[in-house]
Amino acid sequence: MTAPVAAALQMVSTGDVAANLARARKLLERAAESGARVAVLPENFALLAADERVKLRHAEPPEGGPLAAFLQEQAARLGLWLVGGTLPFASGDPDRVRAVCVLVDDTGVVRARYDKIHLFDVQLSGAEGYRESATIEPGRDPVVAETPFGAVGLAVCYDLRFPELFRILADRGAKWLAVPSAFTRTTGAAHWEILVRARAIEEQLAVVAPDQGGRHPGDRQTFGHSMVVDPWGAVLDRVTEGEGLALGPLDRDRLADVRRRLPAREHRRLADPWPRL
Repeated sequence: MTAPVAAALQMVSTGDVAANLARARKLLERAAESGARVAVLPENFALLAADERVKLRHAEPPEGGPLAAFLQEQAARLGLWLVGGTLPFASGDPDRVRAVCVLVDDTGVVRARYDKIHLFDVQLSGAEGYRESATIEPGRDPVVAETPFGAVGLAVCYDLRFPELFRILADRGAKWLAVPSAFTRTTGAAHWEILVRARAIEEQLAVVAPDQGGRHPGDRQTFGHSMVVDPWGAVLDRVTEGEGLALGPLDRDRLADVRRRLPAREHRRLADPWPRL
């Protein structure tokens, strides 16, 4: 039986929500026409404005709003399972939202919600700094959800730097990973491919990793190089810059073969993290 195909959709989102949704719609149509059964949108696909506080005006209620409805409509219309990048959802703090990744099935039903756990608070240089915690409230719970293509572990962007999260997802039964991202050009050039492939190799799982890929309002630049990686760590397809989609199979036979030939997970000797010193 042919393995189902996943699509990692690369965008260059702006502060114009309507325009971003129109571009996402076109890319999702391309994914469906290319034979994909599941498509993963990048982080902040619906809104990436110069002013981070703009997202507060678009916060969705717990039951979802127009942005979640867009994903549900496209999933049902195209017969695709969708991982919806991140959307701003209302939190308990009026000055912050949750960065929410939703999984929608091919009938338009929301099957899972993951709230981004690790927030990007860094000063990369004198001129380039980010503080996501100023407008985002962190989530707490890892999420694994069932799909027809095997259980998916959900993560977002900066999460890639925390391998313990991916060990939890694999231990909870994930058979592939979806990691919507908006890696900066600076950090992406240094670490993006290394991190994506490392998470695949460590947990012997396929990774579908869409990224933002260009110049955004406020002169923010993202790295791109969206990719689909197999459980051996091989890059099956990638998009470098600009809009596009990377395609690759979610092959459970390949996963089983990799784990049979190199049973590293069975050789684990340290089930718990080292104590903090």
